[in-house]
Amino acid sequence: MQYRTLGKTRLEVSALGFGTMRLPVIDRDAKAVDEPLAIEMIRYAIDHGVTYADSAFGYHGGNAERVLGKALADGYREKVLVATKLPTWDVNAIEDCDRIFNEQLERLRTDRIDCYLLHCLSRDRWPKMRDLGVVDWLRRLREAGRIAEFGFSFHDPLEVFKQIVDAEDWAVCQIQYNIVNEDVQAGTEGLKYAADKGIGVVVMEPLFGGTLAAAPDEVQAIWTEAGRPNGVDAALQWLWNKPQVSLVLSGMSTMEQVVQNVASACASGVASLSQADQALIARVQEAYKAFAPVPCTKCGYCMPCPNGVDIPAVFELYNDGTVFSGSLGLCKNLYKMIPESARADKCIACGECEDKCPQHIAISEQMPKVHEAMTEGSDS
Repeated sequence: MQYRTLGKTRLEVSALGFGTMRLPVIDRDAKAVDEPLAIEMIRYAIDHGVTYADSAFGYHGGNAERVLGKALADGYREKVLVATKLPTWDVNAIEDCDRIFNEQLERLRTDRIDCYLLHCLSRDRWPKMRDLGVVDWLRRLREAGRIAEFGFSFHDPLEVFKQIVDAEDWAVCQIQYNIVNEDVQAGTEGLKYAADKGIGVVVMEPLFGGTLAAAPDEVQAIWTEAGRPNGVDAALQWLWNKPQVSLVLSGMSTMEQVVQNVASACASGVASLSQADQALIARVQEAYKAFAPVPCTKCGYCMPCPNGVDIPAVFELYNDGTVFSGSLGLCKNLYKMIPESARADKCIACGECEDKCPQHIAISEQMPKVHEAMTEGSDS
């Protein structure tokens, strides 16, 4: 296993972290974790050098933390750093924080959390947490030895990410980042921005919810031509190649995935990606871009919309949810995080944006399609 330093914490962490959001389940019931298999997978990873396990209060209906706690019995707890997250959407008072945190300790069968994150901070959630004094609460936990470090996870635009990074002395941040999300959300710029401030950057969704492992035929042909079974290892190595990445989390659902990802991590290194591999990944990135139903480059010339629609953001989610069908659920959830006043259904077809769009997109025609696709089967 290869190891890295988690930012200014100076904690040594394995290049690969075990994410518990996609543990194996029984009969497709997200709450019914296959405990024996999940425990076997987690312990295999630890036995082969993985030293970071990530969970959250709501994963698998709360059962991810419970299963992780069982897996870390028999001496395994002392071999890993445990990270989990406070569900910010359920916090309305500091008393809520105490209640949730204590329940998490009980589930995890531990008396401390090594990295405690505010889950999914956003434009709306961050001010609420700040004003409730949640960061001061985190400091008190750290002083009491109940947590070692604290930080946040994030799914929102870059400018919001920078505001949150600058607001506090965070130790860790967790961002969505992969070969097809290089300029999405925090993106490469956010990665470097946080790392330059000494924040340990943990990457989630390295395979975009697993969709990069099941490429469209046109993309798979590129991998096959290069002698690769798929793009999994290349996508992971692309991340580990970057010195700003402290750790890559993988939410693994099968033992085969654990074995393969551990092997990839053992072969990883900063600045180790060959020029040929970099060129190969660039070809794949261009191929994926060609599948997007809306040729939006997020140049921003269409903004600001006179009616408040966040045009680049809604097109981004629509494109990702269409091209990567396995990520549609994630994209729908992220669409819900866009303020209602900025969603696609607020378009009044004034046409002002279309006059400015260098791609000549019929934006007003696309907006109803986008909103329907992103809210189908939802109450939003």
